[in-house]
Formats: sequence, structure tokens, C-alpha cells
Amino acid sequence: MNDNQRPKKSDFLKEPIEHIDITKHDTRALVDAMAKMSFSARDLARASAIYDRMLADKDCDVILCLAGSLFSAGLKRVVYDLVSNNMVDIIVSTGANIVDQDFFESLGFKHYKGTKWVDDHACRAARVDRIYDTFICEDQLGVSDDTISRIADSLKPQPYSSREIIEELGKYLVKNCKCKDSITLAAYKKRVPIFVPAFSDCSAGFGFLHHQWHNPDSHASIDSARDFRELVRLKLQAKDTGLIMIGGGVPKNFAQDITVGLEMLGYEGRMHKYAVQITVADERDGALSGSTLREACSWGKVDTVHEQMVFCEATIAFPLLAGYAYHKGSWRGRKARKYNDLLNDATAPVPTASR
Repeated sequence: MNDNQRPKKSDFLKEPIEHIDITKHDTRALVDAMAKMSFSARDLARASAIYDRMLADKDCDVILCLAGSLFSAGLKRVVYDLVSNNMVDIIVSTGANIVDQDFFESLGFKHYKGTKWVDDHACRAARVDRIYDTFICEDQLGVSDDTISRIADSLKPQPYSSREIIEELGKYLVKNCKCKDSITLAAYKKRVPIFVPAFSDCSAGFGFLHHQWHNPDSHASIDSARDFRELVRLKLQAKDTGLIMIGGGVPKNFAQDITVGLEMLGYEGRMHKYAVQITVADERDGALSGSTLREACSWGKVDTVHEQMVFCEATIAFPLLAGYAYHKGSWRGRKARKYNDLLNDATAPVPTASR
């Protein structure tokens, strides 16, 4: 095949992914009807009710965990609405979602509808990356990487938590955002902390690689233990906590582990009061992404009174669950926690150990 016969980038990047808007789809009647069914339908209905209960519980802080390629698939607006309406207080995510996908789109770029039935060598030649049946421009990802590098160049050379770096991305977007539904910017304005514990495993890693490569003796770096310390501090601040986990992996384990972290520091153990997980992973191989919430109870992580596993693909289950909670309205009047301000305040008192 000669160059004139090869597909061009424009042949792949034609129809942008549209993010579903839960505010326009009242799923209450559907989910309530599913509660009268069996199998995953009933599980999803119970999970939706648990999330609504979290929001109605004024003493509960909601931690949203995000893994998998969610925003490229059209779920970005769901999380944006949760942040904007005080339906989530803390986010723990993979870097792919926050940096490669949300920050990327905040710079004005798009994900595009594609197909898995494609010649991947042709994609490579056109500098188009494939995420299952979604396409993204490799050159535009490079712009995102370069932007991260420039932001890192502007920082004081010292270690940072991933939350602090994501906050810097939000600060950058105050003047440079080119979309209306940026999660990074919304979280910055609402003072919602976003943790990316596997920080280097995304475009942010490439940006910091470039930054440190060209500044080997004086550069910004990531302190992963500081991530853990900050999140444990927030668990200590909260009276109760609830987990909404989309996928599994590092974000799931990181958020669950903070209860064990408290015990290690000498505080009385307090398991997460509520927990919901949406996943397609199997538990039988002992995998983290599919390990059940009841299993987590044996580690002192999750209580088993208000917990529900939902074995379903996220693009189906998450809009139904989030739309149900949004239209139920228990979040109305719920106050923003503004935990970024707490973590940035070096003078904020920390409770002493209980034993």
C-alpha cells in the first residue's frame, strides 16, 4: 500500500464522542422497576439506593474511585455533574481518566467514535490511538504532555502529592480551559481533591519525564506516600465515609486502605460505612478489580451493612446509578467539604490518636 492509499488521520477522527447528561435523563422509575427484578438489575437498584442514602447522610463523605477508560467512553459529564452538585467530596482515579482524557479535552481536544475492526497498523501510521472502539489523536496527546511539562517547569523544585499537581492543572485551566464540562477545573473551583496514586502511568508521567530529563538536578517530583498521608487525613476528618467505585485496581485499593492506615497510626479503626462497586472483573482469580466488598470487610476496610457489588459494564450501570441519585435530590442542600483548602492549610489541627 502506497502513501496515497493509506487512511489519513481525518478518516479516523470524524464523529466526536458525546458525553451523556444525567440531568436530562430521569432514571428513577426505571431503577425502581429494576428493584423488583432479579440478578444484576436488582443489584444495580440496591446500589443506587445505597448511593442515595450516602448523599442523605449528612455525616458521610463520598469518595469516588475511577478506573478504566471512562471519560473517553462518554462518562465525563456524569462525574462533572457529581462534582458540580456536591455529590462527591473526594476523587481517587487513574491518571488516564483525569489527565489523558479530562485534561486532554479541557485543552479543546476530542475523543472520536471508532471501531475495534480496524487495521491498527493503519492507525499507527496516521498517528491515531485506539481505545477499544474509540479513537484519539496521538499528536494532540503530545500537546497535553507538553502542557504538563510546562506546568511542572513552573513549580518550585520539591516533592508534591498527586493531588497538589492536579490542583495546579485546575489552576492552569482557569484561564486556558476550552470546554464547559472539565472535571479538573470544576474540582479546582469546588475545592474537591483529586488523587492519582499511579501518577506516572499516564500523560502526566510523560510530562514529568520531559520536565525531569531536562532539569535533572532541580525538578518537581511526586511523593506517593504523601498521597496516602493526605487521604488518611481526610478519613480522619470525616465522621463516616462511603465509596462509589467504578472499576477496581489501584484507585479501589488506595481508597479502601485508608482505614487500615488509621489503625497503623494508632487511631481507632473505622471501616467505610457504605460501599458500591461497578465492575466486570471476576473475583475467582483473586484479582483486586473483582474482589468483593465482603472480602474487604475481613481486612477492616468496608462494613457489610450497606455494600453492593454490581457486575456490569460502567457505561451502562454508572449513568443509571448517578441519574437515579441526581433526580432523587438527596444531595440538595448538601454542603461542599472543600477538602483542598483543609489539606493546603498547614495550621489545620489533626486529632490525636485514640489509643
